[in-house]
Amino acid sequence: MIVAATQFIPVAGDIDANVRTIAGLVRAAGAEGARVVVFSELSLTGYEPSLIRDTPALVLAEDDPRLDPVREACRAVGAAAVVNGPVRTEGPGAGITSLVIGPDGSLLARYDKRHLYGVEAEVFAPGAADGRFALDGVRFALATCYDNRFPELAERAAADDCSVYLASSVLGADNDSFEEVYPVRARDFGLYVVLGNVLGANEDGVGAGRAGAWGPDGGRIADAGTEEPGFVLAEVR
Repeated sequence: MIVAATQFIPVAGDIDANVRTIAGLVRAAGAEGARVVVFSELSLTGYEPSLIRDTPALVLAEDDPRLDPVREACRAVGAAAVVNGPVRTEGPGAGITSLVIGPDGSLLARYDKRHLYGVEAEVFAPGAADGRFALDGVRFALATCYDNRFPELAERAAADDCSVYLASSVLGADNDSFEEVYPVRARDFGLYVVLGNVLGANEDGVGAGRAGAWGPDGGRIADAGTEEPGFVLAEVR
């Protein structure tokens, strides 16, 4: 299976603009054979927790019609998309949520970030369950940025017969996760780790790009670099 790891500069607070970019990347990656396309943390709104706190309209529903262009793109190319944004929970708040939109446009899975970082804890509700989905016989695990600092998530994924671990993140150039977290999770638990990251300024700093993947031996198998928006492809199994 081919998985695409993406990076782009989200427009702060502009869901429609970000959805257009996401849908375009799904179509482009799907045309090159990607079956799953992975995006960064809060790719739907930009990583702007304070703006999200102050703008209730930025919180989405699972079936939000603003995501229709992504659903249409998934159906057009037969690919699943892992998109992340503020999504209503069953309680009064919102999660930092990955929605997995399947190749037919339906919702395959939802994962709410379990480990919130800094100001996130003042804005969002933490999740309480691990995220899983399967496609074409491959089992995937979901994790979001700071989650990846906790090796037990990857350990549980491996124990649950997942072979691919999808990480939606917001990382700057000085973040040691590129060397000390993602390749270690891959090597220690025999997983493919696929990272969607951001470019451009955000509330946390400046996104460093370098979306891509590591193989089960911890070696880099795809790297999108630090400059250009777009995607890279990685073969997983």
